[in-house]
Amino acid sequence: MSKKHHSEDSLSLSLADDPTPTEPIAVSYEAALEELEGLVEKMEGGLLDLESSLAAYRRGSNLLKFCQGQLAAAEQQVKILEGESLVDAVGSDEPF
Repeated sequence: MSKKHHSEDSLSLSLADDPTPTEPIAVSYEAALEELEGLVEKMEGGLLDLESSLAAYRRGSNLLKFCQGQLAAAEQQVKILEGESLVDAVGSDEPF
């Protein structure tokens, strides 16, 4: 690896180490989204070489799947809570 290539790799936030499925993607939805936004900014800004761009794309894809899963889980919880409040409201004489 040339010195120039090595310095470009340092901009990639260690993206060459693609996480294995057993490693956590992110601590939270917000952290995953922030990392994803940073990756997109670097890729759109042309700050990554080809290898780092591919690693960023893979990482971004994993982060996107994580975020979509978090949103789907939250949506399911809202549906459950709405269902519980509808049951409570139907059985009650009090207005919403």
